[in-house]
Amino acid sequence: MAKKIPYLIIPIFIPFGGCDHQCVFCNQVKITGATYLPGEREIVGTVESYLSTWKRGGRKEIAFYGGSFTALPIDVQIDYLEAAYKYVKSGQVDGLRLSTRPDAIDDDTIRLLKKYKVGAVELGVQSMVNKVLKLSGRGHVGKDTVRAVRLLKEAKIKIGIQLMPGLPGDTESTIISTARRVIITRPNFVRIYPTVVIKETPLHTLYNKGEYIPWTLKDMVSVCRKMYEMFQRSSITIIRMGLQPTKELEENIVAGPYHPSFRQLVEGTHKQDI
Repeated sequence: MAKKIPYLIIPIFIPFGGCDHQCVFCNQVKITGATYLPGEREIVGTVESYLSTWKRGGRKEIAFYGGSFTALPIDVQIDYLEAAYKYVKSGQVDGLRLSTRPDAIDDDTIRLLKKYKVGAVELGVQSMVNKVLKLSGRGHVGKDTVRAVRLLKEAKIKIGIQLMPGLPGDTESTIISTARRVIITRPNFVRIYPTVVIKETPLHTLYNKGEYIPWTLKDMVSVCRKMYEMFQRSSITIIRMGLQPTKELEENIVAGPYHPSFRQLVEGTHKQDI
């Protein structure tokens, strides 16, 4: 077996940064513990802290997570990219990556990302079904994802797609349809985050009113197993399946198919049938 190469992600959280819609499922403060947009000093401090304790070599990247980076005001984007890019220029880190909305990618955005040599963009797609996107307050539609992926591919920027099975309006059929349509776009990798109810979100309100019924863990494992097999057959890597277990997350989950080892549950059911 080939030796696994060490890989350091230095996360910079921009909670709700660039988000002009209130998605029903989202409360970044409860999920990440971050409460404000960082300044240059905080970014430098975070990067320096990670670099000072990392002794394993391998690839190192700075990643902007928790918001829609390319929907931030352009001056803020440039300030953040400048602060991070100096570590790329000095050779201390190998690249930059960020997350954003599918409808926040255009030609001007691509030019900016290429200028700062952003190597990967993760799109918060969540679903490819317009009804599900509307019920979830996303503010974009499936064709926005297709266009964003095309622009990123033309720029030779790696593409990740984040999916959230179990959103309002989702059924097994819509979830499988989303997986099929994502496969057609040929991203480099995907993340699958089953929908859970987080405190102080619109979804929490819907849940309390009985207007949203979370998926059971058993049913979510079953449908994610089908997605897992579809992506495997298509040679698309699933880099994460299930929410990252953290104290903040576990203290703020109200209901839904959360399990700290969700991927192992899915892979376990897959292996049982091999």
